[in-house]
Amino acid sequence: MKVQLTTTYGKIVLQLDAVRAPVSTENFVQYVRDGHFDGTVFHRVISTFMIQGGGFELVDGVGTQKKPNAPIVNEAKNGLKNLRGAISMARTNNPNSATTQFFINVVDNAGLDPGGFSPDGYAVFGKIVEGMEVIDKIKVVKTGEKQMKARGLGGTLQSQPMSNVPLTHVVIKSAKVITPKAQ
Repeated sequence: MKVQLTTTYGKIVLQLDAVRAPVSTENFVQYVRDGHFDGTVFHRVISTFMIQGGGFELVDGVGTQKKPNAPIVNEAKNGLKNLRGAISMARTNNPNSATTQFFINVVDNAGLDPGGFSPDGYAVFGKIVEGMEVIDKIKVVKTGEKQMKARGLGGTLQSQPMSNVPLTHVVIKSAKVITPKAQ
């Protein structure tokens, strides 16, 4: 199955792996179908590591974390690797905490695979098949520290400084499934 992200920097097409990462793929696709990613921003960009998005939208010009659905199980031990162009689920230190946020590896990140710096790893569920040049444009945007509104315990929004935030918004204007689920 393929998903197209239309960003302010161009289009990105993802090939998702519903066979090896069925839970992560279904979770991501449900957020796509619900329109959750439309208007979200890439809120964390590290040019030598990854670009992260899917969780924050702009509210009065401030990055504000959207309310997620329930967390999913970590599927990192599926044999897929955090290589350049792979899309993975972002999570907290709890391996089974991934919800809406994802990241795209801009370099090979073997340390994110199971047995790396986290024994549980970060679940890869697809890869970029078109638009890597867009990813390469996004990864070099100027970043810094910005006040963002993130969800704390109980889901309440709290203003806090975040690092590696693009100083010019990189917006996912729309996300849509471009191939049917079963092929």
